[in-house]
Amino acid sequence: MIEIEVKIKIKDREEFKRNISEAGANLSKDRHFEENTLYDFPDKSLYRKGCAFRLRTVHKKSFLTFKGPHQKSRKFKVREEYETEVRNGKQMKHIIKLLGLVPTFSYCKYRTVYRKKNLTICLDELDIGTYAEFEGEKNKIVKFAQSVGISKKEFITLDYIQLIQKNRKK
Repeated sequence: MIEIEVKIKIKDREEFKRNISEAGANLSKDRHFEENTLYDFPDKSLYRKGCAFRLRTVHKKSFLTFKGPHQKSRKFKVREEYETEVRNGKQMKHIIKLLGLVPTFSYCKYRTVYRKKNLTICLDELDIGTYAEFEGEKNKIVKFAQSVGISKKEFITLDYIQLIQKNRKK
């Protein structure tokens, strides 16, 4: 599966929610807390290949995700992505450890999910600020962003790890 997404820095969360609602996006999943831990081998071979291996915990559910290397795109983050729900997050952590992977980065966020047809809009609240994540086909992302007053110039292709690390350096 190919994931195509962009992030946008949000200044006013309530105004953004009003704008996307007026543009036809509907609430799909209420605001919830997520814990995200990325894993890699001690030699950082996944990172060097541009890949990511993540375990996300939401309430009592866990999701294991593998993301492949970034594909060429100037305005969008495009990469292969595979995700599956894991029945027992604690057991999965143990399996990951037995495979020789170690935790390399963790972050938490609050996420609210909206949908408009084949477009997913996530409103993410992190310590470094609030971001929207638009995921779907490139033309649908651009069209929806423009309908809520967001230009391509505002598109961010960095992931949250990069944004958090960039913020820490400031």
